[in-house]
Amino acid sequence: MDLIAQFIQIVLHLDQHLASLVTQYGQLIYVILFLIIFCETGLVVTPFLPGDSLLFVTGTLAATGALDVHFLVPTLIAAALIGDNVNYWIGRLVGMKLFRNESSKIFNRAYLQRANEFYDRHGGKTIIIARYLPIIRTYVPFVAGVAQMPYRRFILFSIVGAALWVGSLSYAGYFFGNIPFIKNNLSIFIICLVILPGLPALIEFLRTRAAISKAQ
Repeated sequence: MDLIAQFIQIVLHLDQHLASLVTQYGQLIYVILFLIIFCETGLVVTPFLPGDSLLFVTGTLAATGALDVHFLVPTLIAAALIGDNVNYWIGRLVGMKLFRNESSKIFNRAYLQRANEFYDRHGGKTIIIARYLPIIRTYVPFVAGVAQMPYRRFILFSIVGAALWVGSLSYAGYFFGNIPFIKNNLSIFIICLVILPGLPALIEFLRTRAAISKAQ
């Protein structure tokens, strides 16, 4: 529980922790940010890592001169794109073998099912839409691989989704994150970025579960 509480504190005060990391690691911070975004989008075992909030906060730090936003954005787009592709090929080559154990705490079948339902409903454009939905964005590329989505089609959606997601949130932080009202209430905005994007997916998931239970 202490680890969970500590992680929540880091996410909610991401601006403070990230600023200290920039001071501590200097240029290596770009590598650290690259790895976080890569893991958050590319590995189904790390959907809990900060994504939306991290991009926004890095933008706010870039506005202070601590980071170069024009180097940061393409770097993180590359991380998101590579992560998506790794996830896709894991799903395509290994598929459901990783999720055979229904009680597995590492390979969460509930998350996979939620992403699968989302993919079935929205098709290829799910790759773009899911970029703004925490947890689901980690599983959707995997589901696309399992479903044998043609790679040429997948990579097109993946490029557009990565560019829109990273660019919109990072530049939003860059242009608006240091407005006094936002800066003074940054923790509230981070909470919104963590919770609100996932609400539609959560509501849809609960509706689906309720419909299944009713049918039984």
